[in-house]
Amino acid sequence: MANTSDFRNGLCINFNGKIFQIIEFQHVKPGKGPAFVRTKLRNLDNGKVINNTFTAGIKIETVRIERRNYQFLYKDDMGYNIMNSETFEQTSVQECLINAPKFIKDGMDVTVLFHAENEEVLGVELPQYVEYEITYTEPGIKGNTATNATKPAKIETNAEIRVPLFINIGDFVKVDTEKGEYNERVKK
Repeated sequence: MANTSDFRNGLCINFNGKIFQIIEFQHVKPGKGPAFVRTKLRNLDNGKVINNTFTAGIKIETVRIERRNYQFLYKDDMGYNIMNSETFEQTSVQECLINAPKFIKDGMDVTVLFHAENEEVLGVELPQYVEYEITYTEPGIKGNTATNATKPAKIETNAEIRVPLFINIGDFVKVDTEKGEYNERVKK
């Protein structure tokens, strides 16, 4: 058992009979009334995010989670097929368990969250920053760079992101998979 002072990003708790992961939290101590903790929780069963407020100091049941390294192989009608990097055991997971499925590409190393007691897959996390090749974007127009202007671009996974005007087809960019945003251009 833990209490609200033990909250941290990534902590998994048992809440209302389901397993949730804390995405973000904020301790609030108003001038009037008791302190409380605002949280954003992700349901690990279906990926939905909810907001919840806990009274400061209440007891919370934590869930022991193991993180294991896997490699994404391919997607088929059964789901996303991943392979354990150590035992070479293959498993299929559903799209709702992946934190950013539109950014996953063949051969990518991912982290799989397992419930420690019953070996159930709870989620699949991609690396925060991944490099992709731009497969399509409109050419940038000279003189149009007075502000931080962006344009749409497709990356090799067919996902669409916004990039600066100087990015062209064939360029490599680093993308923040958590936010789904362009981070920087990569020299190859």
